[in-house]
Amino acid sequence: MIINLLNFVPTIPIAEGTSWFVNWLTNTFSFIFFPIREHLGNFMGWSTDILGAIPPVIMIALVALLAFIITGKKFGLAAFSIVGLWLIYNQGLWDRLIETFTLVLIASLLSVIIGVPFGILMSKSKTAEAIMKPVLDFMQTMPAFVYLIPAVAFFGIGMVPGVFASLIFAVPPTVRFTNLGIRQVPNELVEASDAFGSTPTQKLFKVELPMAKATIMAGINQTVMLALSMVVIASMIGAPGLGREVVSALQRSQVGPGFVAGISIVILAIIIDRFTQSMNTKR
Repeated sequence: MIINLLNFVPTIPIAEGTSWFVNWLTNTFSFIFFPIREHLGNFMGWSTDILGAIPPVIMIALVALLAFIITGKKFGLAAFSIVGLWLIYNQGLWDRLIETFTLVLIASLLSVIIGVPFGILMSKSKTAEAIMKPVLDFMQTMPAFVYLIPAVAFFGIGMVPGVFASLIFAVPPTVRFTNLGIRQVPNELVEASDAFGSTPTQKLFKVELPMAKATIMAGINQTVMLALSMVVIASMIGAPGLGREVVSALQRSQVGPGFVAGISIVILAIIIDRFTQSMNTKR
């Protein structure tokens, strides 16, 4: 009886409707997607060429020097950066490393540029928070592979759809942590700024954002890590970098090259993670 009742309801055409909607978006807004693919692709290619033109020895030295300064003149991260980056260069993966770093850098910057304003909006409006929370939940719980489908539909294959998929996957932490950080600012400070006649803009940039900096930076750290975690997945739609080496090794059942590429991704992840954490440490 129950089975008959279930079969009585016709199949809801969710898949067909989704396909129609994506095709409609692609055709209707192709005048937006095509310039983004062309200009962003050219910019990323130009950025990769610029970074790749720097001799590896100089790049490693600059990263180590920057690590030494950011960590408060401690040698730990600087030494790890030298050894780790040299190992990647020694294994012949330096060019792939530069491509991966470019993808992560662009995706992270776009995530921060988009995420921080939306986080501020959520902190100022309960309506915006009520609308955006389910959207953020949806973005964070959706399997990362699913984002590759609209990315390919909108931008084809290559590095640009990889950035698009990474952006969707990585932006929620920045939005959430920005909202959380501003809402955690003590009411006494907010009331004091109002008492001194601060405008909303002055209150935001001189009181709320500085006080929420630690929380926002924690969100940015998570965003960068999520963008880096998309490297291997994005390589399935043509994004270059270390992820492509992992996928190629997987397809050919080559354990050694896959392990080396995976270790290279881990080294880059540790360096970036320590950099972003050190930037949030008070000295």
